[in-house]
Amino acid sequence: MVTTADLKKFGFEEEVAEQTRGIFIKAGFPKPLRRYRLHYEGYNISIEEPYFFILHYLRYYSGFPYIDKITDIFAAAENSAFFGASQQRLGLQQDKVSQFLATIGKMVRELFQLVRELRILDERLSYYYDSFTASRSAESAEITLKGIWVDLVEQGAKNPASVYGMAREVQFTTLPDLFFSTHPKKQEDVDEVVERERGAFNRKVREVLKRKLRTFLAWKEHTFEEIKTRRKFTLKFLRQHYEVIKMYTYWVKPYLRNIQRLQLDQSKTETPDLLVAFETSMIEVELLARKPSKIKIAGIDKEINQCLLLHYLFRTRPEMNYQQEYQKGPLHLGRVEIDFRVYAWTEDEVENYKKMREQEDFQLLGLIDGSVKAAIEALGDELMRYLEEAGEEFGPKKQEVEKKSSSLISPYTSIFKGFSELFGIAKKAKKAPMPKKPSKDDAFKLILARRQAAATAKSDTWAVYHHFKKHHSMLNW
Repeated sequence: MVTTADLKKFGFEEEVAEQTRGIFIKAGFPKPLRRYRLHYEGYNISIEEPYFFILHYLRYYSGFPYIDKITDIFAAAENSAFFGASQQRLGLQQDKVSQFLATIGKMVRELFQLVRELRILDERLSYYYDSFTASRSAESAEITLKGIWVDLVEQGAKNPASVYGMAREVQFTTLPDLFFSTHPKKQEDVDEVVERERGAFNRKVREVLKRKLRTFLAWKEHTFEEIKTRRKFTLKFLRQHYEVIKMYTYWVKPYLRNIQRLQLDQSKTETPDLLVAFETSMIEVELLARKPSKIKIAGIDKEINQCLLLHYLFRTRPEMNYQQEYQKGPLHLGRVEIDFRVYAWTEDEVENYKKMREQEDFQLLGLIDGSVKAAIEALGDELMRYLEEAGEEFGPKKQEVEKKSSSLISPYTSIFKGFSELFGIAKKAKKAPMPKKPSKDDAFKLILARRQAAATAKSDTWAVYHHFKKHHSMLNW
């Protein structure tokens, strides 16, 4: 339900309409330039006909090129056959969504593990890269790697054959100091470096030192290549994992929309028009028909739209008939209230109205997008850095590449277009130049254009209203 605060937030003044003689209420709609109301009731005719009569009239007689469906919700009595059929379909959609959401949640948790694994690999690789360079941190990196080798490969002092074990068991007390202070770069340099730098020690100590250094350097070179390969594979797997999360999120959205539309409007189930024991239902539909006309304001082309906002409120008695041999569906009979509201809106005002209505709908979409976005933000820039390294592109760079290779993009990859905006990782665009301030002449032009659009919209709305009454044998003049 739209509140006064919502209307003010989006720049609209609320309509105060006469409900009955002398009784005025807040209607929950922007204040219109003109309003007409129709009540049409018949328990032996289908009320689908008034809806399609007006829809076709607006398209083919009044010439409204754009007709947007803003709202389409319903409620049914809990004891009715229509309620049972709709809830059965809702249950099928909910089962599918629960499977998708469980998979997305599991994969997001795994995303944290992959980023953590890459972080650990990067930390280990930094020791290797530093040890191969001639930087000031080369010796500390080499000592760190030797410590890792002694702890993990030789299992520390517990193993009698390790560096620390031999110092304790065989009394090679100088071996740990020699091992951690002698740094040959390659395996073939071990003999030369040990003989040159450690020739003062006895032969047995030098032999053990050569054996340990040679074993360590062989381990270092092989694990260096292994970790690089593992990091490359993990990086590719991270990108694949990220793409699969995006794909599942794309797949789940239609089901969430269906669930939102199949949900009963609880506010209508509590009205006196809907009784549990009766075969009754209520449907609310809102259409926005608009006819744009261009006008130049401060050197910029703007649109003033002739707008007709149609609000249908159906109270029906659905009859569940077999439309085909196997498909059972409702035929709605009963009463419809139609409100015609006339506006002369700019393009911005039209978009504001749509956003205000979207604010009520599809809250489940916000939940899934928000949860995935929160997980991505929790990982921070580190995830983005790894994805970019793996070849993922974001922001302006991505748009440039997509434009150049649009003919090569497959249908599978095109579903991910624009997903970076969901996670809020697109780069900030450059600030647009400030628009010129409209002059008095421009403001006068805008007022005249609004008046002209309003006059035409009023005339078109009266024609729809008048011809509907004539066509349906209602009192008219």
